[in-house]
Amino acid sequence: MRILVIGSGGREHALVWKIAQSKLADKIFCAPGNAGIAQIAECIDIKADDIAGLLDFARKERIDFTVVGPEAALSLGIVDEFQKAGLKIFGPNKEAATLEASKVFSKELMAKYKVPTAEFKVFDNPDEAKEYIEKIGAPCVVKADGLAAGKGVVVAKTIDEARKAVEAMMRDKVFGAAGNKVIIEECLQGQEASILVITDSKEVIALASAQDHKRVFDNDCGPNTGGMGVYSPAPVVTKELFKEILEKIVYRTIDGLVKEGIDYRGVLYAGIMLTKEGPKTLEFNVRFGDPETQAILPRLKSDLLEVMLATAEQKLNRIKNLEWDERSSVCVVCAAGGYPGNYEKGKEIFGLDEVAKIKDVVIFHAGTKLRTVNDVGQKQEKEYLTNGGRVLGVVGLGKTIQEAIANTYAAVKKISFEGMHYRKDIGEKALMSNDKIQNPK
Repeated sequence: MRILVIGSGGREHALVWKIAQSKLADKIFCAPGNAGIAQIAECIDIKADDIAGLLDFARKERIDFTVVGPEAALSLGIVDEFQKAGLKIFGPNKEAATLEASKVFSKELMAKYKVPTAEFKVFDNPDEAKEYIEKIGAPCVVKADGLAAGKGVVVAKTIDEARKAVEAMMRDKVFGAAGNKVIIEECLQGQEASILVITDSKEVIALASAQDHKRVFDNDCGPNTGGMGVYSPAPVVTKELFKEILEKIVYRTIDGLVKEGIDYRGVLYAGIMLTKEGPKTLEFNVRFGDPETQAILPRLKSDLLEVMLATAEQKLNRIKNLEWDERSSVCVVCAAGGYPGNYEKGKEIFGLDEVAKIKDVVIFHAGTKLRTVNDVGQKQEKEYLTNGGRVLGVVGLGKTIQEAIANTYAAVKKISFEGMHYRKDIGEKALMSNDKIQNPK
């Protein structure tokens, strides 16, 4: 099969890496891809949100199956356009992608179908939103309704911070039209967990649990990012708790979508807060998580391409169960200095060749590009340069979470580039848990 993967980050590198292991994959393209993806797929210079360009390419190159990485393309309706052209594609259609594209839609669906989540109220008037904040007090959470590249959520510790967030979103339009409406909700307390499932609206197959680290600095300090590291499985998600999350959150949401007449095929990502009252939903994403995918897929032994094909064809019932590596995995993100704020690009990355030789370690490129240079003898050399905020995801496997942590950080220490920053505490929460690690079967 000729496969097209859409996107350019660490998630897409992990998807291409896993798809390349399938006996069904003959040729893989990635648009636009990155320097790491270029090692195993042919990168095409078409942006992930250029639906017409991608469709034209898929037709000309006789693409058999397309896999969509980022949420923007899904919310723009890439699945609908490919399906109209008779092309197979993995991901939810535009209507189903509203679950992530509109937090208001998502929260109202949860309320209607009794999916546990934080208490909330929706506002289209900034003054009324600020009045409500004064009434409920802080801490509280302010969320922009639309897509904001993972930055549209402010966990406000003070009333003043919450008011400023409303002003920025609704009056200053820092996220554009995404801030036309905002949600003000209670601030949930507890540990977070990421639960990803693959569904064709009829069947649901759960992937391994994971725990992401959103804050930029150690001990969950500093501003939110797209994710600074993750481990899988999450020990805090016991077998019993996993079952409860599936029954009360995942199944209810998918059933609710079906009752609303929405055909959902693809990945459903649930961000969960494990509160004293039980698991509650923080958010839904309609695609593979980033960096969760980088930690989960190295543990998956089953053929991911087979599963995605069955999902697109609404024949997921032919996949009986997934086979998992019992080992733990830890992913540490190496970020550019200044991320998630302003950062520089074009810094040379050192140590990648050395790390590539280490057993049980995989590097997924997120924000990288390749530069070919000629030395004195006119011999061509390749240099990897930084080209984004999150540059690399370094993943280590181990029989225990301790061993996975050690393997990952041993590899991270061999990598360097100017301004490189990474958290040094990824996985520590797992060590604090007394629960036995349970892998979903």
